[in-house]
Amino acid sequence: MDEPSILVDKRGGYHAVTLNRPQRLNSFTESMHRALMAALNDAETDPKCRALLLTGAGRGFCAGQDLSDLPSGDVDVDLGATVEAFYNPLVHKLRALPFPVVAAVNGIAAGAGANIALACDIVLAARSAKFVQSFAKIGLVPDSGGTWLLPRLVGAARARALSLLAEPLSAEQAADWGLIWKAVDDDKLLADAGKMCADFADGPTFGLAQIKRALDAAETNDFAAQLDLERDLQRIAGRSPDYKEGVQAFIAKRAPLFTGRKED
Repeated sequence: MDEPSILVDKRGGYHAVTLNRPQRLNSFTESMHRALMAALNDAETDPKCRALLLTGAGRGFCAGQDLSDLPSGDVDVDLGATVEAFYNPLVHKLRALPFPVVAAVNGIAAGAGANIALACDIVLAARSAKFVQSFAKIGLVPDSGGTWLLPRLVGAARARALSLLAEPLSAEQAADWGLIWKAVDDDKLLADAGKMCADFADGPTFGLAQIKRALDAAETNDFAAQLDLERDLQRIAGRSPDYKEGVQAFIAKRAPLFTGRKED
């Protein structure tokens, strides 16, 4: 029996989701896309899930699309349809999940695999990991949000060079450039990512979701619109039980016990 392409470990307060096609560097097939989306939907609807960890099995995080899963030869392949049906919904879902999403990049993250990682809220990478926008090597355009994310994370000049040259970028250089949050020792990657998710699972989840909303909106809002949004979101967050608990815990000089709920 074949191993499932997606593994889900439901831990205390968060789900750990592993891309599990290590023999193909966790490259995507249609069935793998469907399994991953099902896992993300399950996490979103699980009231006990307050964070998500995404990583890859074996020696790579994800090498993007498995080209052998597409028609070959003289068949006219509509790659735009593949992007529309699978990659766009995936990165939309990762950005919209109502809790923090942590990517633990354990090896090569290439093509769509790199941009799926970058669509997560926080990216930790093993020092041996590499990020590569490999699309140009086969005459394609960075997808899965790559052309939107890269200029915003590292600036226009670096985004163009990464996209046009398709050269690998080390985890440490990616951290130095602000492409990712942090590079860590290989043997500490999963432990550090797991601790981060466990901490998020004890945090004020509803408030963290509003932070995600505000930061996403800031990419397109002007300053005045963003100030208005901050006011509106602060009003909503200030009525949550987690805010009340946070204030009471601060005054009592004790650790807060957040529920993560919008209301009692």
